Amino acid sequence: MPMHLVCTACQAVNRVPDERLHDRPDCGRCHRPLFSAHPAPLNKTDFERQLEKSDIPILVDFWAPWCGPCRMMAPAFEQAAAQLEPDFRLVKINTEEEQALAARYAIRSIPTLAIFRHGREVQRQAGAMGTVDIVRWARSAAI
Repeated sequence: MPMHLVCTACQAVNRVPDERLHDRPDCGRCHRPLFSAHPAPLNKTDFERQLEKSDIPILVDFWAPWCGPCRMMAPAFEQAAAQLEPDFRLVKINTEEEQALAARYAIRSIPTLAIFRHGREVQRQAGAMGTVDIVRWARSAAI
């Protein structure tokens, strides 16, 4: 059964067979890799498209540039992307630029990690974590 994946570069929805998910698929529209082993910074519109159209869990780092723990955790989140993709889509939401999103999801402290599946939040963790802890937490999520 094909999975629907939203390209973080052009926002096209791609259908990828389950058995090809780990074959480094490219976007059918822009031909960029659907997974880059790096978290994708998203705005509100692109984030909502990911939530609505993507069949894989989305792991979100809600952060802000002035936040010391956020900056400290950024390399760990980057390394987690390399380990968790393509089973998860890792994205970053700058809460300074996307204050409405932060309010909608009641982000009270940063960094906050949240996992979404089929448009719904399924798990949340506040506070900075290392790579091993991010990967372990994401894989243990009830999704």
